[in-house]
Amino acid sequence: MLSVKKTSNTSFIKLVASIAAIFSMSAIVADKKPAMELAQLSEGFNPEQKYMASCFACHSTGAAGAPKVGDGMTVEWEPRLEKGLDAVVANAINGINTMPAKGLCFDCTDDDLRAIVEYMIDSSN
Repeated sequence: MLSVKKTSNTSFIKLVASIAAIFSMSAIVADKKPAMELAQLSEGFNPEQKYMASCFACHSTGAAGAPKVGDGMTVEWEPRLEKGLDAVVANAINGINTMPAKGLCFDCTDDDLRAIVEYMIDSSN
């Protein structure tokens, strides 16, 4: 019976050590996350290219009620901009109606999304 307790204690110690290692690794990754996000603030970020990759399918056609982008499409954006640019950007970040959060641009930062929204609005004048 004593050997069973020893095995259980050893297993318990290994379990605790494993959990501690996981938390330690999580802390290391969490400490590095801001640096990764800063890199995404995108040296060389191109809102037009990202728009074409992530937003074009819906915003070029107006699919599911998305405001169209292009010359003369200001009328599409006016009702949305009545609430202010910050509200439009918040919708891009969080999603609205059938638009998913971040418009499926999962590698975009909030600042990247703001740049894309501004690009779409500027391109619609």
